Amino acid sequence: MIALKAIALKARVDAWLGRFTMYRLILWVLAVLAAYSMVLNALGWLSFGLPEMIVHLVLCLGLTYASNRLFAMLFKVRPHSESSLITGLLLYFLFWPTELIPSVQIPDLAGVAVACVLASASKYVLAFRGRHIFNPAAAGAFIAGFTGLNIATWWAATPAMLWLVVPGVLLVLYRTLKVLMACAFLVVAVTVVCAVLLRGGMTFGSALWQPIAQQPLLFFAGFMLTEPLTLPPRRWQQVALAVVVALLFAVPYNVGGVANSPQLALLIGNLLAFLMGQRSGIVLTFKGARPLTPFTTEFRFEPRRPVRFLPGQFMELDLPHLRSDGKGRRRVFSMTSAPDSPELTFGVGTAEPVSAAKRALLALEPGDCVHGTTVGGDFVLPRDAGKPVLLIAAGIGITPFLSQLGSGAAARRDIVVLYLAPSAAELAGSEVLEASGARVIARLSDGSPPPSFMHDAGRGRIDGNSLRELVPDVAKREVYVSGSPANVDALRSAARHAGARRIHVDAFAGY
Repeated sequence: MIALKAIALKARVDAWLGRFTMYRLILWVLAVLAAYSMVLNALGWLSFGLPEMIVHLVLCLGLTYASNRLFAMLFKVRPHSESSLITGLLLYFLFWPTELIPSVQIPDLAGVAVACVLASASKYVLAFRGRHIFNPAAAGAFIAGFTGLNIATWWAATPAMLWLVVPGVLLVLYRTLKVLMACAFLVVAVTVVCAVLLRGGMTFGSALWQPIAQQPLLFFAGFMLTEPLTLPPRRWQQVALAVVVALLFAVPYNVGGVANSPQLALLIGNLLAFLMGQRSGIVLTFKGARPLTPFTTEFRFEPRRPVRFLPGQFMELDLPHLRSDGKGRRRVFSMTSAPDSPELTFGVGTAEPVSAAKRALLALEPGDCVHGTTVGGDFVLPRDAGKPVLLIAAGIGITPFLSQLGSGAAARRDIVVLYLAPSAAELAGSEVLEASGARVIARLSDGSPPPSFMHDAGRGRIDGNSLRELVPDVAKREVYVSGSPANVDALRSAARHAGARRIHVDAFAGY
């Protein structure tokens, strides 16, 4: 009973968070933190002065937004406003608000202004084949430091800010699935800083509290280290990168007059991530679309340059649209084509109501170009082709499996597919499933018979007992579950109760 309540609670949280894109959530969290900082200042817990903070905020937001639009116009691309506002809010927390009384500190203001403009410029200038390499806020702050006008202080690392920084960071990390990466960074960085402070004679309690409350570790991990556009594609790569950045962040050094700093640690990490991932921008030419089911559409694209990905991974597409519905213009879709295919295909749920981004996708004409921003994900089959697997798909969750089953390697694996759908008409990719040679089991809610090559599981609920009856050797198989968050939680629980030991999940929410 407790487990069922926990699953239901998690489903409600996921459904609520699914209403926000990752960018929108980060923007709102940072905006709340900015408002909270002004409340703290009014209460006397911060000593900047409210006019100074307001001017500082307006300067950071206004300059990053305006300069981003200017550079986008010069480089003939459509600006991403949410991204520029996030950068502006980050810079608000990186630099001290400039003193206005008794006289305006012009050099300090100029330094912040330079950082804002350079942050926007870095997206377009410090780029390779259309892919920006560095975190914009970190790049702007680091380069501005060389002007001597101002230097980043990361004042977000203030004990009074912790009351909202901690829940805000946890919310963002949970939504972006970067909890493991952030934990790796925090454990290593806190350990190193604590050891350095202990060697300096500080007590253990003070040495532990100081990096958490007075250094920007939490803010850095939640809002900058885990920025998706500057991360490598695989989870193990991200964790390894977090450890390297933590060491660069925490170990004191000074080389050629350049000392360790959060922004330098992050920029070095960004460069390493760039070398591990897709090293160029992704431009896709639309070729056409076809219905997979009454409520699912396959979109076909030809990439301008080869795209490196593994079957089961996703791509984030940038889909500009004029009339926004608040869900953002960048959406994540699983690739359904095999890596060696000359075309890239995406299976997308297109049942009403359709988001504005999907309407932009449906409105594409052959020859139109779409930009991809990131490729990644760990929902990939085991390297050991001799390892038997069970693929459980609920509805649109079949899309990553189509890429896996359509690749030549699938024929050499022992694969069982359990496909849950409302009806036989809503079974997508039947031709791929049949050609794969995998054993396919269909559970159709309306009780209709599936295609002849599929085993009919009836319309009963899938729980641990029924799953064990359908797949007696489930405990020996590596299990992959894909679908909506609610379905994934329920099916993962069923697989666990059926005896599965290794379970991988891929949830689709809020798109």
